[in-house]
Amino acid sequence: MWRSCMLPTDIAYKACYARKMHHFNHEDSVNDVEAPLSAWIGLFNKDARMSIKITERNALASLDLLASAVLVLDQHGRLVFANAAAENLLESSCRLLLQQTLSDLFLNPEQLIAIYQQALQHQFDDSRQDLILERMGREPLWVDTIVTALDNPDMPVLIELRENVQQLKLEREERLIDQSQVNKELIRNLAHEIKNPLGGIRGAAQLLELELPERHLKELREYTQVIIKEADRLQTLVDRLLAPHRLAQIVGDVNIHEVCERVRSLIVAEFPSGLSIKRDYDLSIPQFRGDKEQLIQAILNIAHNAAQALSERIKAGDAELIFQSRVVRQVTLAKVRYRLALDLHIIDNGPGIPAEIQERIFYPLVSGRDGGSGLGLTLAQTFVQQHMGVIECESRPGYTDFRILIPLP
Repeated sequence: MWRSCMLPTDIAYKACYARKMHHFNHEDSVNDVEAPLSAWIGLFNKDARMSIKITERNALASLDLLASAVLVLDQHGRLVFANAAAENLLESSCRLLLQQTLSDLFLNPEQLIAIYQQALQHQFDDSRQDLILERMGREPLWVDTIVTALDNPDMPVLIELRENVQQLKLEREERLIDQSQVNKELIRNLAHEIKNPLGGIRGAAQLLELELPERHLKELREYTQVIIKEADRLQTLVDRLLAPHRLAQIVGDVNIHEVCERVRSLIVAEFPSGLSIKRDYDLSIPQFRGDKEQLIQAILNIAHNAAQALSERIKAGDAELIFQSRVVRQVTLAKVRYRLALDLHIIDNGPGIPAEIQERIFYPLVSGRDGGSGLGLTLAQTFVQQHMGVIECESRPGYTDFRILIPLP
């Protein structure tokens, strides 16, 4: 026998209205009614508000139509209801969620608890906040949070959570592009400022070497050679910093799988054993106009970094590198909407990128490896951006995925 539970009239009204509109089509969403859950609170006059008693079966059937996660809390802050979307979002069953508190669910619940307390005191009807909710052993949730005060003493507060994935992705891409532009100007100006005195330093060291007395030439020449060699090393570094901005694109038809196969052959030649390279290609991807050599260099930089990070697994014989290509539709890159785009993934099972540098891996001279120049990913991002694309990265221990998105014709 199903136990009874109390739901506010306005919540049940929205669910029933949505079911009527969609003829109980569970593939549709109550959100298609084009109103957040909180917008339905207040549909009725306070005098007309009442709690209606319905079975748990009907409650779940109604609220499970919602695409957004719904949590209902009691006056002690414990969860008394969670819909199916909440189970999916929080990656936990309803049975485990019930009777937990916000502190049990999240590592940083302070702001959400403060809003809950305000709702409990009826300081507002509903409140919206963009929050980052951290969880133990899982990725943080970037959510649009709507907290609503209900006229029900047993269930006084309702929380609706909506993931902000698309908006956050757009903001991250815009920030990455802006940072890339700033980096380009900074690198160009800095490289020229460094390059100008380098020639003078190297020339002075050569002249000094010519003036050394013959009897002390062998001992003192060691010092002048240090100056000359370090000047040459800095000159090479400056040339690499300026290279992407100097070289004009050689545009032609590009088959991305030919590019990937070229990179694969280079990686296999350098790491002949202990590394398994898997290919998962969508052969229907059309050719596009681009600079083949630039794309080879961009993908090679990423794949080579991955192979170097897999050194311990290569020794153990279980290192894995995956090239995966797909087509995605209706993609926004740099505020421009494209009908089709190449979606290329370079995935490895290495230790992952250190958390402290994940937001800065595309910056010049930032490296997670001892002895790394910190230029490989910077050049890769620059070359991909010259194709109107972007590189994204997701990394955790045992899984790192570099995703390259480039518009297709």
